[in-house]
Amino acid sequence: MITDRNVSQAEAPAQKTADGRLAAGRIGTFDLVFFVVAAAAPLTVLAGVAPFAIGIGGAGAPLAYLIAGALLTLFAAGFTAMSLYVRNAGAFYAYVARGLGRSLGVGIAYIAVMSYNLITPGVAAAFGYFAAGTIRSATGADVPWWVLSGVCVAAVGVLGWLKVTLSAKVLGVALILEVASLLVMNAGILGERGLAALDVKSFDPGTLATGGVAGMFVLVIGAFTGFEATAIYAEEARDPKRTVPRATYIAVGFLALFYAGGVWLIMGAFGTDTAVAMAGSAAGPDLTFEAGGLFVGAWLADTMHALIIVSAFAAALAFHNAAARYLFALGREGLLPRFLGRVSARHGSPSGAVIAQTGFSAVIVLAGAASAVDPYSVVFLWTNSIGVLGIMAMQAFAALAVYAFFRRDRRGLSAARVVWAPLISCAGLTVLTVLAIVHFDLLTGRSGFVNVLLLAPLPIVAAAGLYVALRIRRSDPARYASLTSVDVERDRETR
Repeated sequence: MITDRNVSQAEAPAQKTADGRLAAGRIGTFDLVFFVVAAAAPLTVLAGVAPFAIGIGGAGAPLAYLIAGALLTLFAAGFTAMSLYVRNAGAFYAYVARGLGRSLGVGIAYIAVMSYNLITPGVAAAFGYFAAGTIRSATGADVPWWVLSGVCVAAVGVLGWLKVTLSAKVLGVALILEVASLLVMNAGILGERGLAALDVKSFDPGTLATGGVAGMFVLVIGAFTGFEATAIYAEEARDPKRTVPRATYIAVGFLALFYAGGVWLIMGAFGTDTAVAMAGSAAGPDLTFEAGGLFVGAWLADTMHALIIVSAFAAALAFHNAAARYLFALGREGLLPRFLGRVSARHGSPSGAVIAQTGFSAVIVLAGAASAVDPYSVVFLWTNSIGVLGIMAMQAFAALAVYAFFRRDRRGLSAARVVWAPLISCAGLTVLTVLAIVHFDLLTGRSGFVNVLLLAPLPIVAAAGLYVALRIRRSDPARYASLTSVDVERDRETR
């Protein structure tokens, strides 16, 4: 695993775990990049989501990925500036608490816990769905999806319990494999089609003047979900003042360029207009696989089908680690049961939170099995729709919190980074969050009362967090004032 080797001995923290602290100094820049890019699951996005975005948004899909990347780069500018002063495993919670007030921060924290914890079992269900289909095609054996999802949950739990660097290594291998398969596809398309595959029409802003562009952006912005998790690992990072910002920019830049380039070439493989028509038809879900098989060979299409299973496992592991750290942060603060704040003395991992998250994922998978629902269209889409929307809303609040935090004292940072970037990204993310609510059916595949029920948990959980915070403020003002105390200490160390 590539790590930051330029950190001096004086800067490198000890590899021991203090009371209530995760093991420091274990995660380098590229470890962080693997965590967040693997969570985004680029193969799953380009094979499973991008064709849908092309079908409803048309020729401008590649441009939409670049625009989303630019917006999130602005968000990252302020987000990483705040990471210099606020380092906590509950990143969004800590940022909003310090910038907009502790009560609102707790409400956001509860949304974060729900969002990340729902995404994890949903992705595990997708793993079971893909794995069962592959086994059936290869051997004819019919293995229940929930058995395979259970294996995924158990394996992810074990890796989450062990040293975080092991997870980074697993994610690194998985990410390299899925990215390599897509690069081979891209090379095959360029080799066969040449410049004919590079239709500049896709980057004409006029292509975004279509009826489906709003829905397309909902799908596009969701493809970046997970990149914000760099700050979650700040307590465990080596030289976090440099590691977190560097990893965040690398992750956002890579995803924006990789998605835009991949979608552009997939469309160029068939011709822009033909690809849009195919994506909007029954052939849409197989658009990426068909491009790989047509321009490289059937072996690549088969390999990509298999690697989607690897991609799903990697995403489940990445989101499990993020969810466990939010549970840990709130357990340490006493905002959730205290056992969640326990740390493994041997591995420096959030042991209590890992157990809880693994148990929660197992319950969701078993509930899906007992209900005999489809693991992909119900368990995966429903849980991930709620989670992605929750994360988008948290990003908007976090951007506003960055502005509020630096409003009176920019701490020597430029206005472009800590004033304009967070304000512009907050406005953009707010618009996209509203669009996601309006077009929630694109995420869930359902309409009407089902979507109302799926949306309801977000405001309910946020209200519960506010209630808990206000009750603590009334009954125990000293405890309320000590919330995010780890951040206060880190802030003093930094300044």
